[in-house]
Amino acid sequence: MKSAEDQVVEDEVAFQDDEELFFQDIDLLQKHGINVADIKKLKTVGICTVKGIQMMTRRALCNIKGLSEAKVDKIKEAANKLVEPGFLTAFEYSEKRKTVFHISTGSQEFDKLLGGGVESMAITEAFGEFRTGKTQLSHTLCVTAQLPGAAGYSGGKIIFIDTENTFRPDRLKDIADRFNVDQDAVLDNVLYARAYTSEHQMELLDFVAAKFHEEAGVFKLLIVDSIMALFRVDFSGRGELAERQQKLAQMLSRLQKISEGGLLIIIHPLTAPPLISCLSRIYSA
Repeated sequence: MKSAEDQVVEDEVAFQDDEELFFQDIDLLQKHGINVADIKKLKTVGICTVKGIQMMTRRALCNIKGLSEAKVDKIKEAANKLVEPGFLTAFEYSEKRKTVFHISTGSQEFDKLLGGGVESMAITEAFGEFRTGKTQLSHTLCVTAQLPGAAGYSGGKIIFIDTENTFRPDRLKDIADRFNVDQDAVLDNVLYARAYTSEHQMELLDFVAAKFHEEAGVFKLLIVDSIMALFRVDFSGRGELAERQQKLAQMLSRLQKISEGGLLIIIHPLTAPPLISCLSRIYSA
């Protein structure tokens, strides 16, 4: 019989092995004939892993300044040698899903409704009317994500992208007191950025992808509050609706790819109806 401690150690080792496989550094492409200058160009747009290349279309890679179609084909070929594209058995995928963790919302009853808390490797959308507690939930998760949890979860750091100037460090201090943790330590573990335009918001995601790679396994939660605010300002009227939805779908796709690395993502679309539901057909295309 395995003790609980032995099982936790085995789970952590398995998680590290999966993490190392997912986070193969893009510098490994040098061994397959890709020069340092081209690798640097990929890093400037937030592509820091071999898996990240597979998540990008050839068209998107060709739009990177300095990368021709011939270079992109060579990069794609090199990436496929390092990470073979293929199928998994349902059993293999179930083993991979064991690395999923849950973060408490701070409410036991709410956690029960969510099946143990907010789930990682996914985008969780919090929507509702004004003053229903969306931002309060974000601030609470900034603290609870740092606390050890079930199934060997050890806590981690948080990235908060603020588009409406709603982030308040003092609120984090009050929540830290509730959970009897050090206020300064809590604030040190939250990386904050203020986005001013929808383009700036997308650029910050490049930074997130790079940061998540540099400190693999350290960051556990990304919060965007709110994802829609700047798009409503930058794109107005029916004439720009199609472009807005396309840009928004691209951002959601980027967030989904980031989350697959083990990150938990919370977005606030302002008010109902749910953003992802409205964009389901666009996002799936």
